[in-house]
Amino acid sequence: MSTRPRLPFLKGHGTENDFVIVPDLDGHLDLSPAAVARICDRRAGVGGDGLIRVVRSSAHPGAREMADRAEWFMDYRNSDGSIAEMCGNGVRVFARYLQRAGLAVEGDLAIATRAGVRHIHIAKAAAGPGDTDESSEGAITAVMGKALLPEPGPEGEITVSVGERSWPARHVNMGNPHAVAFVDDLDHAGDLYTAPAVHPAAAYPHGTNVEFVVDRGPRHVAMRVHERGSGETRSCGTGACAVMVAAARRDGADPAVTGHPVSYTVDVPGGRLVISERPDGTVEMTGPAVIVAEGEFDAAWLDAALG
Repeated sequence: MSTRPRLPFLKGHGTENDFVIVPDLDGHLDLSPAAVARICDRRAGVGGDGLIRVVRSSAHPGAREMADRAEWFMDYRNSDGSIAEMCGNGVRVFARYLQRAGLAVEGDLAIATRAGVRHIHIAKAAAGPGDTDESSEGAITAVMGKALLPEPGPEGEITVSVGERSWPARHVNMGNPHAVAFVDDLDHAGDLYTAPAVHPAAAYPHGTNVEFVVDRGPRHVAMRVHERGSGETRSCGTGACAVMVAAARRDGADPAVTGHPVSYTVDVPGGRLVISERPDGTVEMTGPAVIVAEGEFDAAWLDAALG
């Protein structure tokens, strides 16, 4: 019989980008890449695009320097167990967990991530009495920081390829890397089970997320994404931000030039996000975050997973 303490988990999603949430408030849990991959396995585990460990910033060696600005650290892992700098949908789900657990309330909140401190606003619930669906919870806005737009290196412009098709792409960094390609048809992205080819590879030494984008109307786009370390997901928050920034530059709507904020609606397979950029370059993302279940890992299964 296992002597390991019972370990709770929750399942949540933001526009169907889904996560296993593991509360480890005092930082006692050691999750290896193999353990994360097993937990995120959709057939042999709980299943998720990624895993979010909830830990106090003061209890995590990589976040202690942020503890005076943000009490909670989002330890985010991709579904293959690799570490990621940031996850836009994940940080909203993280905030929703804190609210549900009584560790945060409606209003403003700071969350530490590997990409730095992110500021969140949890809106008040807007639905009427008796409404129990996910719309009864207020949307969550995440201040995502400023996009970086690296210039092409000596190897030349970025291109993305799927099969025999290739497109020019915009390199946008939202705390994690993205290659954004505008296409005529989202089906041209293929199945996205494997990572699209990106050239030059030297532009992304640690790999990249790849977004394929089509226009739906004025300041309205739709996208599909291959997330580094996860494959195609139903949504990617930082990817939607990167898409918005790339679209605004393409459309001549750079707020730093016009002096006016700009917003785009970004449709993802799992729903809809609204992305805004201020004249100072700060990007904000607004969308839903839903907790759908909670439970406990089976002790014997967890022992085997953790090793």
